[in-house]
Amino acid sequence: MNKLFTFFFLCFTSMTFAQNRFTVSGYISEKGSREQLIGVNVYLPNSSIATTSNTYGFYSLTIPAQDSVTLIFSFVGYQRIEKRISLQKSLELNIDLEPANQLQEVVVSARKQEEKVSESAQMSTIDLPVNQIKKIPAFLGEKDVLKVLQLMPGVQKGSEGQSGIYVRGGGADQNLIILDDAIVYNANHLFGFFSTFNGDALKSVELTKGGFPARYGGRLSSVIDLNMKEGNKEKLQGEGGIGLISSRLTLEGPIKKGKSSFLVSGRRTYLDIVARPFIKASSSSDDRSSGGYYFYDLNAKLNYDFGRKDKVYLSGYLGQDRFYVESEEANSSDESNLNWGNVTATARWNHLFNQKLFANTSFIVSSYKFGIGSFYSNRTQSSEDYTLKYNSRINDIGLKSDFDYFPDHKHSLRMGIAATRHRFIPSAIVLRSNQTNLDKAANPIDVLESGIYGEDTWKVTDKFKMNIGLRLSYFLAQKRTYVRPEPRFSAALKLAENLSAKASYAEMNQFVHLLSNTGIGLPTDLWVPTTRRVAPQNSRQIAAGIAQDFPDRELTLTVEGYYKAMNNILAYKEGSTFLNLDGLGAQEVSWEDNVTAGKGWSYGGEVLLQRKAGRFSGWVGYTLSWTQWQFAELNAGKKFFPKYDRRHDISVVGIYELSPRITLSGTWVYGTGNALTLPISSYQAYVDRFNSSRRNPAIIDRIQWSNQGVNEYGEKNSFRAEAYHRLDFGIQFHKKLKRHERTWEFSLYNAYNRRNPFFYDIVSESTNNGTETKNVLKKYSLFPIVPAFSYNFKF
Repeated sequence: MNKLFTFFFLCFTSMTFAQNRFTVSGYISEKGSREQLIGVNVYLPNSSIATTSNTYGFYSLTIPAQDSVTLIFSFVGYQRIEKRISLQKSLELNIDLEPANQLQEVVVSARKQEEKVSESAQMSTIDLPVNQIKKIPAFLGEKDVLKVLQLMPGVQKGSEGQSGIYVRGGGADQNLIILDDAIVYNANHLFGFFSTFNGDALKSVELTKGGFPARYGGRLSSVIDLNMKEGNKEKLQGEGGIGLISSRLTLEGPIKKGKSSFLVSGRRTYLDIVARPFIKASSSSDDRSSGGYYFYDLNAKLNYDFGRKDKVYLSGYLGQDRFYVESEEANSSDESNLNWGNVTATARWNHLFNQKLFANTSFIVSSYKFGIGSFYSNRTQSSEDYTLKYNSRINDIGLKSDFDYFPDHKHSLRMGIAATRHRFIPSAIVLRSNQTNLDKAANPIDVLESGIYGEDTWKVTDKFKMNIGLRLSYFLAQKRTYVRPEPRFSAALKLAENLSAKASYAEMNQFVHLLSNTGIGLPTDLWVPTTRRVAPQNSRQIAAGIAQDFPDRELTLTVEGYYKAMNNILAYKEGSTFLNLDGLGAQEVSWEDNVTAGKGWSYGGEVLLQRKAGRFSGWVGYTLSWTQWQFAELNAGKKFFPKYDRRHDISVVGIYELSPRITLSGTWVYGTGNALTLPISSYQAYVDRFNSSRRNPAIIDRIQWSNQGVNEYGEKNSFRAEAYHRLDFGIQFHKKLKRHERTWEFSLYNAYNRRNPFFYDIVSESTNNGTETKNVLKKYSLFPIVPAFSYNFKF
């Protein structure tokens, strides 16, 4: 592996450079906070010489020697800076960009759109400004990054209220979600209704759904890369909010002014506190019941600047969900709980070798745990006591190093190596009663996942740019080794001043799997690794399209078509469960015996018209897609549409700054209904069951039941639910006071009270005065019109 890394380095750096070139490099940060900015455009006007700042705000640009040049620094939401510099030698130039103040008088002026999608070699990537996310109306007022991503073309939402996402036909487990380099395995709160990400703590959000750069690996469908704020290095600052179901608070400020800073951000629901008096009021004197549900998030980050060459960052996340019910009567007590949560920690060291070579090394710890507990005690008959405990977990320890090398303005090179030790505990079960005594923990499964990569963003000519790379993935499990090369390619050909044609190809491998009975991202879904018996998932995706900029109107248009083939995707066999228990004997069964592997295909087209800046911003997205799966042991081996196959999907998002004090926003979504499996007929039948005596198989007891309802099913997911559509409205009232800013927000979720299907059931209804019955398909909805309000502040 070291030889391969050396080969990449030599190949990418074996270039000759003219003696009359000089390099301008430095860091770009936000004025007033010194927060480093990601993705700032740095370029020479009327020239093809350009670059962008990396994840840590560093940029490097090699320019032919001149008496003087003008450099332009631009970023959406910030004032543009032009710097005239003498270029007789290489130099360092650090830049502070000033945020555009949204609460000052609105000044309408013609401004060229600086961030051109037609200039980038990358495709199928969406960068969402966090400030824009905060203005979009949300369910119960809770701003949710993943719900906003669901509004993008190619990203399908789950069921009503769910935050799980399904990208270009992939499953919920096929999204690589990383927060400051750490993997987040379960990004859901409240059984999937909200995500774990508090927008107040985030600096950037980027979604990649195709044409993956070689630096990313381990998932098939998408990468959601989130970076936390670093903290204000100049002054103490805070923001927070009080809503219907939760409150949040973020504090940031300097530890050593200009050198070091901190950020602490917390959020907690109070559903359990609000519901407690109602639960007590409904309990009788003989039955003292209590219960509730809550979740919390805690983000923290520290950083220290040792000078121009070295910077250190420490960041972490802690999140937990807990649902509990307790009941106590005169002769018995009953207690049940369900809890799950993530813990991540990242230590990062930035080192600048020289003006052209930047490196980051990260040490990463990540953990996910899910547990169920149920306890029942009969004080008069101890033989009826019952205990059930179940838990599963993943623990990761990883180390990675990434290098950014900028030899000249035509090449931007990235190389790196990473290794992660995963420890999976698929299940640990304690089950005790008068009939069963089981105390069994599955043996931990230790696996090693690593990768080495190299990629080059190469400006071949002024009209042709490409990103070409290779990732070599390595996985070791149970003395079985998997080595998989993953070629990546994306390119853009400029057809006109603001029009480009783009294409990409990517191979991806995934060595972890999510087993789900429900398909809606509940915490009972089980994460398991690739083993000797279970092969890694694999996908190949090609995409092509056009990107058009409309600078005068600050609009961008992208049109893409894609085709993706997937292999070795996993699903439970019919009747299997995550508990891995077999009958009343509670005999443990290996999860590998409960799964089956299959194939998948997804193809379609996407259109996105977007405006990120200005008084009126937002986007319109449309997706036309088809997805099919095929498993030898499901649906008689025939192809079928998975639940979240969606033929048509439309999202319309608008944000309008009516005045410096009032912001209006709205979203409208439409989607073809989910594919479901429902009975095609039902009938009454006599059912016989024969039980052989365990002591003497010759003795058979015959037990007969009559008039049992039996459902007959046709092909899997052959029923299509009603179409889903919904309109949301929001209005924000801003006011800048002497020492702080405050915002009142009011919103309507599902404004025209659409009864969208959550699930269907077949029930029997009486007819002809009760003499006959007939089966009726009933639709159940979850959310009617839901008003919400919140109070937000910033100081």
